[in-house]
Amino acid sequence: MFSTDAKETRTDTKLTQKIQSLIIGRLLVVFLILVASWVWNSGRLKLSFEDFPRGLFFVFLICVGLTIAYFFILRLTDNYKLQIRVQFFFDSLLITWLVWRTGDLTSPYITLYILLISIASAFLSAKETLLTAGVCVVLFSGLSILVATETLNSYGVTPAAGKIVQIIGFNTAAFLVVGLLAARLSERHASGEELKKTARTLASLRLLHERIIESIRSGLITTDLDGTIYTFNASAAEITGYKSETMIGKSIYQLFGDIERSMALAIETSEIGDQPPRFESDLITPEGFAVRVGYGISPLFSETGETTGLIITFQDLTEIRSMEESVRRKDRLAAVGRVAAGLAHEIRNPLGAMRGAIQVLESQTKPGTAQASLMEIILRESDRLNKIISNFLTYARPRVSNFSEIDVREAIEDTVMLLKHSPDVGEDHQLETRMPSQPVMISADPTQLKQIFWNLARNALFAMPNGGTLSVETEKIAFNRVRITFADTGCGMTPEQVERLFEPFAESTTGGTGLGLSIVYQIIRDHNGTINVRSRENEGTTITIELPTEFDSQTPAENDHGPSEFKSSRLENFLRVKNQ
Repeated sequence: MFSTDAKETRTDTKLTQKIQSLIIGRLLVVFLILVASWVWNSGRLKLSFEDFPRGLFFVFLICVGLTIAYFFILRLTDNYKLQIRVQFFFDSLLITWLVWRTGDLTSPYITLYILLISIASAFLSAKETLLTAGVCVVLFSGLSILVATETLNSYGVTPAAGKIVQIIGFNTAAFLVVGLLAARLSERHASGEELKKTARTLASLRLLHERIIESIRSGLITTDLDGTIYTFNASAAEITGYKSETMIGKSIYQLFGDIERSMALAIETSEIGDQPPRFESDLITPEGFAVRVGYGISPLFSETGETTGLIITFQDLTEIRSMEESVRRKDRLAAVGRVAAGLAHEIRNPLGAMRGAIQVLESQTKPGTAQASLMEIILRESDRLNKIISNFLTYARPRVSNFSEIDVREAIEDTVMLLKHSPDVGEDHQLETRMPSQPVMISADPTQLKQIFWNLARNALFAMPNGGTLSVETEKIAFNRVRITFADTGCGMTPEQVERLFEPFAESTTGGTGLGLSIVYQIIRDHNGTINVRSRENEGTTITIELPTEFDSQTPAENDHGPSEFKSSRLENFLRVKNQ
């Protein structure tokens, strides 16, 4: 919208242009009358100076002088309305003088009064137009009386007294009728200007309304009482993934599902004056992503206070809920770590004592006897139990160490090479890699990085028992981060399985202990990275890892709320579920 000063400047410029047109048009009309009179007096196309209308030429010279004066005054003052009134007053005086000099009551230029009144309607208000007509009546009537009473010399033939009254009465009636019609025209012109002004104001208000709605960072949808959408702002399109032009005219239930009870509750609480409650729901984007939104519903009232529709505002809670789940997962892992430390202390000490005792007894037992065989089994199983405890501690509390510059491509190629020689890969399995031609260097622990790739690749192969394609892709993205994607065409997972995918000892889809992906999650977190999952049953799973190129031990991924984690995409940095 324009400021008040800008609007006033535009109005003044437009009025100035109209005054300039009036000044130039006046001079042009006088010039045309002068030429026409010269031709008329000559009676032929060949003009002579003997027939030149000297009185009219004098009027033309006066108009030239007035034109210069009017332009000069126009630059000196901005009181435009006063200038217009003064110009029309001098025009009426000039016309009266011209009529007197060209035959007074019989002058052919009496009609210039009518032209003046008509033009005045385009510049003056209705009252001022009538006043201009009245001035013309007074000036012409006064001139006629002064000429009839011989107060002024007559330059024409003086008619009889009755004829003079008839001429004055006829022209007075003509001036007043034209004045009334011109005043009506002025009113319509003023109404048209007001209508244009109102239309421009409404257009500006509509534009402001649309800009406000489009600038709101929350999704905003308006519907009628039947749930038909007729407003869908840009944030709503960004959150839901649907374009506004495709959603307008459709039912809100296609987007939010069955929310009739929520709508009824919102209207009921609004009627009794209470604050409308907030609701939560899952939206499925066109790509199949599940987006958690929190929304509120408010009635839309007309000017008469009648409820004509609903306003639905909503926000994307995916990040918040994912962060909450991440915190809960971290707490569970911390609890597992505490349990692991306790187990190590409580089990290893008696296990060491038992092993020492068995070794003493074994030294006193003859080799080859049944007792010696049992003692060997006990020693072997105690070693295995100790190894299980050590592995469990490693799984539950992996240590990030031995950081160095490593090319991600080499780690992926080593993993793929091992997989190709693994018995888990059958003839129906295909391994594909898509990596840049230039090195992709990051700061990481090479051993643990390969452990991440190995676990994800083996899980993908186990999800394709009858064969399929495993694709591994690496690319550099914004904010100095690297994205590694593992995509398979296996059996996929349900949303519930995805939610518990990184929990220790969760139900495994591959028949393992459920610690593999828990370790992956822990290592990625300790590398200040993020991991997200998209999966659909019977269609496959895509796991995306993002790691920083430089490691900062002071900013673990779980506590990093900076641009490097959150500016890529609101659905790509956190756990995502893709389901039917």
